Amino acid sequence: MTTQTAAPTALPSQPLRVATLASRKPTRFAFRPDGAAREMIAAALGLLDLPALELVGEIRPEGRRDLRLEARLVAEAVQPCSVTLAPVPAKVEEPVLRRYLADYAAPQGDEVEITEDESEPLPEVIDIAAVAVEALALALPAWPRAPGAELGEAVFAEPGVAPMRQADLNPFAGLASLAERLKKDDGAGE
Repeated sequence: MTTQTAAPTALPSQPLRVATLASRKPTRFAFRPDGAAREMIAAALGLLDLPALELVGEIRPEGRRDLRLEARLVAEAVQPCSVTLAPVPAKVEEPVLRRYLADYAAPQGDEVEITEDESEPLPEVIDIAAVAVEALALALPAWPRAPGAELGEAVFAEPGVAPMRQADLNPFAGLASLAERLKKDDGAGE
């Protein structure tokens, strides 16, 4: 018996070749995928639905060989609740900034400090769709929660053993009972 795995879904693409971009003025773009493309993006990001997605902006020269992408991401998405899996709507509206540097130097060393700098190496092709998908993935809530959804306390133990609860894990949980015993011991010696 053979099992088939689903082939990865190809995401939409809107490539701009860097060599063809204007060297003195901005190149404007708009990425507004159709319903089928939004379905592919939703599937790739684990969304229940992606009713709207738009990335509109421009790529402009910065210095002699570098480029700067500035855009506005607007999206409506429906994510599964991280507790109940119920649909949780989300609205995203935020700026997107990328700097593409011709002389980009990757940080070196065992320990690298992570900065807020949105710089990356200058590619031959800038895929506007890929920028939109990445920006959307970063902007969506990591742990969406439906209204009223709460994580309960999971309590497990072997038969005949009292289960530990979250309160028992508190390092100061036993101090109250210790204080009570000390008070009783002090009162018994009088």
